[in-house]
Amino acid sequence: MVNGRVDLDGNPIKPITICMIGAGGFIGSHLCEKLMSETPHKVLAVDVYDDKIKHLLEPSSLPWADRIQFHRINIRNDSRLEGLIRMADLTINLAAICTPADYNTRPLDTIYSNFIDALPVVKYCSENGKRLIHFSTCEVYGKTIGCFLPKESPLRQDPAYYVLTEDASPCILGLLRSRAEGAENGLEFTIVRPFNWIGPRMDFIPGIDGPSEGVPRVLACFSNNLLRREPLKLVDGGQSQRTFVYIKDAIEAVLLMIENPARANGQIFNVGNPNNEVTVRQLAEMMTEVYAKVARESPLDTPTVDVSSKEFYGEGYDDSDKRIPDMTIINRQLGWNPKTSLWDLLESTLTYQHRTYAEAIKKATSKAVAS
Repeated sequence: MVNGRVDLDGNPIKPITICMIGAGGFIGSHLCEKLMSETPHKVLAVDVYDDKIKHLLEPSSLPWADRIQFHRINIRNDSRLEGLIRMADLTINLAAICTPADYNTRPLDTIYSNFIDALPVVKYCSENGKRLIHFSTCEVYGKTIGCFLPKESPLRQDPAYYVLTEDASPCILGLLRSRAEGAENGLEFTIVRPFNWIGPRMDFIPGIDGPSEGVPRVLACFSNNLLRREPLKLVDGGQSQRTFVYIKDAIEAVLLMIENPARANGQIFNVGNPNNEVTVRQLAEMMTEVYAKVARESPLDTPTVDVSSKEFYGEGYDDSDKRIPDMTIINRQLGWNPKTSLWDLLESTLTYQHRTYAEAIKKATSKAVAS
């Protein structure tokens, strides 16, 4: 840990206590790692699972053991949450359902988890004078303006109609309660809109590090296909365009928000990498190539197959055409820019997933032999 650290304005950074809701998930686990290894801050880690942060909690001889506490709490029905928020200087709310397939199959759970369950968190922060960093989603932008233009319109060639801007794109403004509490009761808040954060420990691979049923996000779906040597399924031809950012780059952005409240309060930040833009089909092709290198296996003769969105996700599924973040605000306020190329982040992620898969297969084989 580095002592004598200063913020972007040259002010000394004082140690704070952070109540992190959803600390046991993909983003939370990486943020906890960063906070433990590089800062003096304390973390009250709140989640129902601790699998992804066990390496930070045990053994008790770890150098940061007195700076992280795990609290097994379901925020929907546990009165202890307000007490933890009172103990903290800052609350970070990462709790959400963020798997597209669940939006159709578990719509009520999604509404509760992503909106209704977050309202008490905002209320507790406001009533107790605590700062809040709330994670929203880039999906609030919906479809781009460009996709509604006539196909023959020359305006379709203008990138300005496809870039998603925090304070200009016609969309929901994130968690409206945060903005209302900020305007009326002085709540200090920051809203984060992640654009496809990618890296080790993301999502789940069905049957390996998560439930056997369910459809994870696109990169995890493709990883699952590659690990099982199955063709990658391209929904509606894989024509949708996405950008991807490496989790470690994104966590750098979040740390800047944590340690520069004067620059982050009242802001909505897109956090993504517009330089890593590809179609889903191009992503599949690149992942096939990267995985062949990582696993030292030749690609399948037929690496991809096309499926309809109805077949893959179910009736009523809809998707945005492009998700390209405008980075003006985060660059101006925090000076943050992502660094990692798409190839490098895929190599890091697939190396981790290949190793995890191999270890799971080895463990399952040993168990079968023993029985």
